[in-house]
Amino acid sequence: MKITGVDSYILTVPTPRPMALQYPQHKLVVADIATDEGMKGLGYSLVFGGGGAESVHSYLETRLAPVLIGEDPLLVERLWEKMFRADMGIKKQGIAAYALSALDIGLWDIAGKAAGLPLYKLWGAVTDRIPAYGSGGWSKYSEKELVAEAEKYAALGCKYYKMKIHHADPRENRKRVEAVHRALGGGIRMMVDVNQRLDVLANVRQAKLLEDLDLVWYEEPVLADDIAACAEVARAIRIPVATGENIYTRYEFRELVERKAARYLMPDVCRANGFSETLRIGRYAAAHQAAVAPHVVHELSLQIVGALSNGFLVEFIDWTPPDLFEAMPECKDGHFLIADRPGHGMALAGGAKKKYRSG
Repeated sequence: MKITGVDSYILTVPTPRPMALQYPQHKLVVADIATDEGMKGLGYSLVFGGGGAESVHSYLETRLAPVLIGEDPLLVERLWEKMFRADMGIKKQGIAAYALSALDIGLWDIAGKAAGLPLYKLWGAVTDRIPAYGSGGWSKYSEKELVAEAEKYAALGCKYYKMKIHHADPRENRKRVEAVHRALGGGIRMMVDVNQRLDVLANVRQAKLLEDLDLVWYEEPVLADDIAACAEVARAIRIPVATGENIYTRYEFRELVERKAARYLMPDVCRANGFSETLRIGRYAAAHQAAVAPHVVHELSLQIVGALSNGFLVEFIDWTPPDLFEAMPECKDGHFLIADRPGHGMALAGGAKKKYRSG
């Protein structure tokens, strides 16, 4: 089997309220990989909020896709290395990593289809039933909207809910977290996400005000680039730290682990150089007693968590319109059941490309 072409494009997808208050749209950079035997692979990277999607698409189309033409798509590791080393002057972070991720995801889709297996079974399955945490709680939400969203996820059986803390006043953040905590009662545990907004001292003050709420984790406390500061926060507070959504390679995650900067690692398969690198990160984490809870794109992340003994949760953000994919995994009793479809199991719905294409 040989790769004969890569058709890449951008889909711009509007988000529902109240998420639209913060992010009116998201963009998907999509790669349809074709072969001479008629088998196709779908790869895509979710660019949250849409910023930079056009640059991701340009790098994918002009620099990475050409190196795949004529190659055997089942040699996924070889092709990953070829793409990773295509431009040695470009670090595989940010835009380049998003681009490589989309293609790697599409290659694995072909490999799973060729084997007739869903990817988590191809990689060595642990489970086909994955727990989820409801995620949202954006800073522009009112307390009423925060509570309503948390209660929506609780009604789906989710045992965890994560909200953002963005206010400059740590007491105001405490008030908003406590309002949701009180509304949910004892049936759901919470996490908070700082989204890189605070410095070390501000995080120490904020975490101290939240310690009594038995939070699962305290997420992305400082700039993702500053792993030393993240480690300082992790040492100073009494809530486990989670981070990793803006970290792109196993080498950066190794530094996180070696510095004891996080107990929960959160690679994003669309940012961390695809399924291939995310699996490496997850298996490395297992040797250091770190749990893996991938960032967003739960429909893809399920395959990763289903193949890792240290897989913990997937992040459930309910934003996709019903006409984007043929079938999204359904959350029941707070869990997703991984479908038995070969590959990653996702396909664009008929008409989605025409309706949402923007580039």
